[in-house]
Amino acid sequence: MIITTKDSPFFFQERPGMGERVFRIMKFKTMTDARDNDGNLLPDNERVTKLGNFMRKFSLDEIPQLINVVKGDMSLIGPRPLRVHYLPYYTHKEQLRHTVRPGITGLAQVSGRNAISWDEKLEKDVEYVENMSFFLDLKILLKTAQKVLKGSDVILMQGPMLPFDQYRRIQQKNSGLKK
Repeated sequence: MIITTKDSPFFFQERPGMGERVFRIMKFKTMTDARDNDGNLLPDNERVTKLGNFMRKFSLDEIPQLINVVKGDMSLIGPRPLRVHYLPYYTHKEQLRHTVRPGITGLAQVSGRNAISWDEKLEKDVEYVENMSFFLDLKILLKTAQKVLKGSDVILMQGPMLPFDQYRRIQQKNSGLKK
């Protein structure tokens, strides 16, 4: 694996925020744009750089999102903004995550970061929205600092966790879950 990418050091992606208003999230780029012979992106574990692994472990790739905070698209604390194409797959209760500004960190991140299931993450997002307070934000901020300094609960290579839309389609097919 290489250490850096040749292109811009920034990664931009559209994400839904408060009121499902779409904005462009900004992060430091942690992967190359390497593609196979058919032009398809290689799997993440083949594209992430050594520097990218380090940045992800200590959440340094999130620093540019402070610009999103200044612009008013995001907050320091709140549910992490997920992909736009996930919007149709939230339950009615999970849609509460879009009644507040998304955050750089949140209750789901300090409750397991990317080591917990989709259902647990979204449950924590709803729990945050339903219990928002200055003291909860302070608790999340302190736990975030602790987890970032330790580099804990970070899965650097995507393993068996499916993208949310695929996970929810399977879940809906198997249980008849509807909004």
